[in-house]
Amino acid sequence: MTTSSTRLPKVRASELVGRGWLNTGGQDVALADLRGKIVLLDFWTFCCINCLHVLDELRALEEQYRDVLVIVGVHSPKFVHEADPVALAAAVERYEVHHPVLDDPELVTWSAYTARAWPTLVVIDPEGYIVAQMAGEGHQSNVERLVRDLVAEHDAKGTLHRGGGPYVPPEPTAGTLRFPAKAVALPGGTLLVADAGHHSLAELAADGETLVRRIGSGERGLVDGGPDEARFSEPNGLTLLPDDVAAEVGYDVLVADTVNHALRGVRLADGAVTTVAGTGEQYLVGEPTVPSPLPGRTDLWRAGGARAATSVPLSSPWDVVWSPQTGTALVAMAGNHQLWAFDPRDGVVEPVAGTMNEGLTDGDPREAWFAQTSGTALAADGRVWLADSEVSALRWIDPGTPAVAAAEAAPAAGGFAGRVGAGAALAAARTAPTGPADAWSGAVVGTAVGAGLFDFGHRDGAADQALLQHPLGVAVLPDGSVVVADTYNGAVRRWAPAADGDGPGEVSTLATGLAEPSGIVVQADAEAGGVTLLVVESAAHRLTRIALPATLAGEVLDAGAHRTQRPVTDIAPGELALDVVFTPAAGQKYDDRFGPSTMLRVSATPAELLLDGAGDDVPLTRTLRINPEVAEGVLHVTARAASCDADPAIEFPACHLNSQDWGVPVRVTAGAPAELSLPLHG
Repeated sequence: MTTSSTRLPKVRASELVGRGWLNTGGQDVALADLRGKIVLLDFWTFCCINCLHVLDELRALEEQYRDVLVIVGVHSPKFVHEADPVALAAAVERYEVHHPVLDDPELVTWSAYTARAWPTLVVIDPEGYIVAQMAGEGHQSNVERLVRDLVAEHDAKGTLHRGGGPYVPPEPTAGTLRFPAKAVALPGGTLLVADAGHHSLAELAADGETLVRRIGSGERGLVDGGPDEARFSEPNGLTLLPDDVAAEVGYDVLVADTVNHALRGVRLADGAVTTVAGTGEQYLVGEPTVPSPLPGRTDLWRAGGARAATSVPLSSPWDVVWSPQTGTALVAMAGNHQLWAFDPRDGVVEPVAGTMNEGLTDGDPREAWFAQTSGTALAADGRVWLADSEVSALRWIDPGTPAVAAAEAAPAAGGFAGRVGAGAALAAARTAPTGPADAWSGAVVGTAVGAGLFDFGHRDGAADQALLQHPLGVAVLPDGSVVVADTYNGAVRRWAPAADGDGPGEVSTLATGLAEPSGIVVQADAEAGGVTLLVVESAAHRLTRIALPATLAGEVLDAGAHRTQRPVTDIAPGELALDVVFTPAAGQKYDDRFGPSTMLRVSATPAELLLDGAGDDVPLTRTLRINPEVAEGVLHVTARAASCDADPAIEFPACHLNSQDWGVPVRVTAGAPAELSLPLHG
């Protein structure tokens, strides 16, 4: 087990250097200006769901300690689009960032503080010394305790200065929509829009502009009730329920209420809103409705079967789609890189795909890796198409055949043994715990376009060579081809299967010059025989119509390929000591109640980079063996550590999970360091 001091040795904080500042009224900020304040640097990038979680974790802390604490967001982009200052300014407004933000497109300050992951937090004391660094989310309790200790210490020393900070709020903007996310067409011809920036739903007339009514007060929160008192928090996805299901459950539309970590039901007749899944709290790894990633623990996919949906914490549900083949709603659970299924009639919810590791792996849903899935769409054959944003991919999940139906339909092998085996399989299927996951038990996951976490661009042509950039929306055209809201390319792209049904298919571009398109509604004109796309242009705060040619064909463009550029770490060939530094905060201890409290997973791209040391284990230290024949690559490291309040007098101790995924670009160099240290918390 790795141990270290909670406080780092005294090191002077480096100056904050970048292209410019936001939320300061146009003024630059130097560390000297912040002397006497506790400074928290939040290294983030606006594509990253973990970074958005941290923004939410810090809101209450920022408000409570506003007179002594200055949070500075250091925006260090992953994608090319995120380096655009206009896009960054929009993101700061979209996510209601209420502190100064340093624009660091060249990763100058990122490098000065040796950040290796999004998000990374660095705490600087009032005298200008770094006192803590931690990667990942889940540090809210640790940071609050540290700030409280620093306030007491520097109040006593006379080195703490109270008063306002450098934050200057931007001028408010007005409009019908504010960062709309997605939309659905309603039976009466109107459109229902998830108006994320206004924390509400907007029903628009068929023209896509005229406001018919608003559902939600416009204030951020989690409140049920009528359209004027209900509250949402950055709602994104929407799906209409079938009429018979809606009549049974009492609501017509299911809403992915992302920052509330909830699903909400909306009754169109009167605009009444009800919370139908989620507790309002973010899910933490180890919660007993999801698979545990910790070695030695029981497989918890089906522990106790499905549970009442309103008793289960969710994690940033981003989109939702009704699957008639399974009779469930499939939820893109962006916050933990999974797909979940919700049965509104029974009011239960379960995970159906994804290991919670971030990446691109197909096949068995239990082994599949997703990366912040943010868009879903149903095809006529029952397949659900997915916009998997962080791997810049168009993917799919085919429901397959549920377990009982498969067992009943499967031909028995010859002989007595075959009949016995078939009977046992059928009995097992019929007696297994029932729930939404059973409806997806025969599912398969696949990828049509996409290469992985670090490869993106705008390239059309053969789908296995095509590239997207952080897509958030997807829809299916009448001919079965798929359109993608290619968000960070500002484009709408189309994937079409190969004419002979064999091969990867082709990708083309239907439209460019859009402002962060995030959703698409397909409107087919049966009389004219044409198709119109209603595109949600999120950063332009509007819906835009695009008429497609009868052939549905687009341009074939190649604007180049990109890889995420971060400073490369030189490592020695041969044995490499990997150390993930974690120490529970003061007053906490490791949480071993349900098994090992830590987990370390290591892999590499290319796989040949690691001769030994890949895989899962409990300790946060490991000896890797680096292949001297591979010049460079990426080490993928996932670490988790659980801790709880240590005071035995506390009957129900508060527990916390610290977790982070690192993708560390490395260069194998003779004579380079033979150790790699990654701070989870220290």
